Amino acid sequence: MPPVPPGCKPPVCKLQLPGKFPGNPGTVHPMPGAESLAAEPSPGPPAPAAPRDTWSGKHEFLLSCLGYCVGLGNVWRFPYLCYRNGGGVFLIPYFIMLLLAGLPLFLLELSLGQYGAAGPIAVWKCCPLLKGIGVGMLLVSSLVSLYYAVILAWTFYYLGTSFQSPLPWSCDAPRNKPLCQVGPGGLLGAASQRGSGNVTQFNPSETFWNEQVLGVTRSSGLGDPGPAQWPLALCLLAAWIVVFLCMLKGIRSSGKVVYFTATFPYLVLLILLIRGATLEGSIDGVRFYLSSDWSKLQSAQVWSDAASQIFYSLGIGFGGLLSMASYNKFDNNVIRDTLVIAVGNCCTSFFAGFAIFSVLGHMARTKRVPVGNVADSGPGLAFVAYPEALALLPGSAFWSILFFLMLFTLGIDTLVIVPPTSRRAWPALLGALCGAFYLLGLLLVTQGGIFWFTLIDTYSTGFGLIIITLFMCLGIAFCYGERRVNQFCQDIVDMICRRPPWQGGPGVWQRRRGVTLLLPALPFQFTLIYTFLDVSSAPLRYGAYEYPAWGRSLGVCMGVLTCLQIPLWAVVALCRESGTLSDVSARAGDRDPIRDAGRSRPRPAASPGARAGLKRALALRSGAERSGAGGSPAPAPSSSSSSSSSRPVPVPVPIPSPRTGSRQPPGETQALKSFRGIFT
Repeated sequence: MPPVPPGCKPPVCKLQLPGKFPGNPGTVHPMPGAESLAAEPSPGPPAPAAPRDTWSGKHEFLLSCLGYCVGLGNVWRFPYLCYRNGGGVFLIPYFIMLLLAGLPLFLLELSLGQYGAAGPIAVWKCCPLLKGIGVGMLLVSSLVSLYYAVILAWTFYYLGTSFQSPLPWSCDAPRNKPLCQVGPGGLLGAASQRGSGNVTQFNPSETFWNEQVLGVTRSSGLGDPGPAQWPLALCLLAAWIVVFLCMLKGIRSSGKVVYFTATFPYLVLLILLIRGATLEGSIDGVRFYLSSDWSKLQSAQVWSDAASQIFYSLGIGFGGLLSMASYNKFDNNVIRDTLVIAVGNCCTSFFAGFAIFSVLGHMARTKRVPVGNVADSGPGLAFVAYPEALALLPGSAFWSILFFLMLFTLGIDTLVIVPPTSRRAWPALLGALCGAFYLLGLLLVTQGGIFWFTLIDTYSTGFGLIIITLFMCLGIAFCYGERRVNQFCQDIVDMICRRPPWQGGPGVWQRRRGVTLLLPALPFQFTLIYTFLDVSSAPLRYGAYEYPAWGRSLGVCMGVLTCLQIPLWAVVALCRESGTLSDVSARAGDRDPIRDAGRSRPRPAASPGARAGLKRALALRSGAERSGAGGSPAPAPSSSSSSSSSRPVPVPVPIPSPRTGSRQPPGETQALKSFRGIFT
């Protein structure tokens, strides 16, 4: 049997012996006399608390997290960043940032949620001074949900219009015939105007997007929202109804939905890739996507783009990962999940680029223009460039339905996060929240709603989210328990009952585990801060429209409001607690998230070999007792109490110390060695 890793506490021996002891079959009963063999007493029963739901299986959690991380940005942002920053060379800084910063921060958030079994706010019972981090996460998630539902509304609208033949944004539609005239040099007017950033009348796809869907041509700017686009308002209502139904029964419903919503996008991407590979000119798009420019590695912008893409695509700091991990079982292998989800998310981004650029290459060949003239990012790619490319394919309606259904499943996975604390009150609370978010989102589906959408998108996930994540790292490093970050790493060991794979040995792990986990993430945080400050210095624009100063100030206030939650709730915690700041921190270190969650730590299951060793050890002890009764020398009884003198002294079984590792005393028998395997 392998030795107990340092820090994995040896529990009291408990065996699964159905029918051998009174009680329900299959329940766990302690072996008589086993308590005396443990190095330390078993902790008392946890305080009574409301039972907390858990995932029905590990696949539900993996699919939920993968669907949460793999969102629209994987389809409409990563391919654009890849070709803009040197093609295949961009993968080098991208995966370096994933290894040094993305994985540690992802593991930090999953571990905190799983160990504490609480949401983003309640989990900070371990340190009430940092409760503002959870409140800030809630504010950021609320702002993101506000405009993310609008993206679902756009997707619903395009999905409904895709059932028309011909597609309303194609040149085959009668109303678009004047817009598809051949310009000078044989270039289509639609393609020759691409990339100018202005709303133009020559492109039928852009005309459909700006005039019929958004109505932005009838708004003068941020201060002139105009009336609501009622088709979009109905689509927004449908989006929130779907969210309500997916979350109505908590993880019992959302855990089943992800089996479709998390896997369907991969099927569609594979179909689009196969179809795109058969098109003329697809190789031009792929070559443009992967064209390598090694000089780009010297640019700081490339590294900052890689850091920001890792940060946002993994969903770090939003609180969703923490919430979903809180429904895991205590002994779930959080390190394995971190590797599977994070690497799977990044590989999905890379794979999606082939499906996107193979079709864009065909459109560029058809219009006889460079691929760079038809490539775009963000909503411009998902709702203008790619639909225009799909309109050129035979059976365009089918491909359009497939594409927008994929976008809808990507969006609904990101928007549906985690449920309830009170089952009875949850449906009413969920209905009220969805209704409130729908009413607030009506501003974003007005004729000038795209200007508000861009403002919230730019500032809600900017500086405030970076500060929240930075303070989460600092809180774990300096305020988590008595031993701070080492205590947090020890809690990870308690959950998985083994040392993480990146440690170099027991001594190295004990001395450097905190540095190994969090130190690489700090340069990552400051890189993002520099990126945000650099971007915020440039004026905010949407096309040719430049935002006024009051609009930019309003956006900055959104980010500052998120950051202010941290000091505000720290002051509230100090006012509620008695004593000095050090006293408050000391009391926070004494809290046990497991006890607060109302659940007990799991016991390792005994293997058949360990059970056989236990039987031999008990037989050995019984033989020693019988020989002592027959006249052989026996250990002298203790004189501390009269009751203990009549009991035989059990054979001592040394238990490895959690701090010194496994130590084998001289003369230990094979039976006792097998018995010790129960605790490994």
